[in-house]
Amino acid sequence: MALRIKSLIVHLSLFFATFVTVTLAGVQWLNKDPFELANLPYGLEYGCLILLFLSAHEFGHYFAARAHKVETTLPYFLPFPAFLGIAPFGTFGAVIKVKSGLDSRRALFDIGAAGPISGFVVCIVMLVIGFRTLPPFAYLQTIHPNYITPDSIPHEGLEFGYSALYWLLAQLVPQANTFVPPMNEMYHYPLLCTGWFGLFVTALNLIPIGQLDGGHVVNALFDESANRIGQAALILLVALGSLGILPVFGINVAVGWMGWLVWAIVLAVMMRSSRFRRPPLVDTEPLTTGRRVLGWLCIAIFVVSFIPVPVNP
Repeated sequence: MALRIKSLIVHLSLFFATFVTVTLAGVQWLNKDPFELANLPYGLEYGCLILLFLSAHEFGHYFAARAHKVETTLPYFLPFPAFLGIAPFGTFGAVIKVKSGLDSRRALFDIGAAGPISGFVVCIVMLVIGFRTLPPFAYLQTIHPNYITPDSIPHEGLEFGYSALYWLLAQLVPQANTFVPPMNEMYHYPLLCTGWFGLFVTALNLIPIGQLDGGHVVNALFDESANRIGQAALILLVALGSLGILPVFGINVAVGWMGWLVWAIVLAVMMRSSRFRRPPLVDTEPLTTGRRVLGWLCIAIFVVSFIPVPVNP
C-alpha cells in the first residue's frame, strides 16, 4: 500500500509540474512574460489542451493494457520549461511503462494502436473547433500591434510546417471570409497550436520502428515484413534529415529537417539495442478483420499527420 501511495504521488507530482510548464509555455506563445504571475491565466487554455491530448493518448494505451490484463503504470508526464528553448511546448510528452510480458499479437496491436487513435481523435476535434471559431484579425493585433492588415504580417520568424491533414482542415473548415493565421503566427491560437502539436506527436509515435507505437502496429499487422518496413522508414528519416542539412552549405531545398536525422540516429540505436527489442510473441492468433482495418487506419493517420518540415526557424 505504501508503495502504491508513493507511486501515485510521483505521477501526480509530474502531472502538476507538467501543468505548470505547459501553462508557462502558453503564456510565452502569446508573447507575454511567463515570469510575471499576473500573466499565468493567459496560458491556462493552452496548458489544459496539451494535457488533454497527452492524457487521451496515454490513457488509450493504459486502458487497452488493462483490457488485456497487461500490468502497466499510470502515465508519467514529462515537464520541461519552455523558456530554456529546448522544448517550446513545455513538455517532452508522457509515457507509460509496461510491467508484465507483452507476448500476445492482439494485445500488442491493441495497446500500440489505442494511444495514437485516441490522441488523433482529440486533435481533430481541437482543430475543427479552432478553425471554426477563429477570432477576427483584431485578435492577432492585440499580440502584434504593428500588424495593420493581414498583408502586413512578415514572412520571417518561427514557422511551423504543414501536415496534409492540417492543410486540408485549414482550407475546408473556417467560415467564409475568416482570417486564417499563417503558419508563422498560428501558435498564438491555443486550439490550432495544440492540434498541430498533437498531430506531430502522433506521427512521431506512429513511425513504424521498434518500440514506438507504429512499430507495435506493423509488427502485429505484417509480422515478418515489419523489419523491412522499419528499415525503409529509417532510410526515409535519414534522407529527410540529410536534406535538412543542405541549407547550412547554402543549398536551399523545400523539403527536409535536421531534426529527422537526430531522430533517425536515436531510433537506429534503439533497433540495435537488445534492451529495446520486443520478445517473441507466444500467442500469435491472427488479428481480426476489425483490427486489420484499424491497423491500416493507423497507417493512414501517420501519412496525413506526418510533417516533412516541422519547423522553419
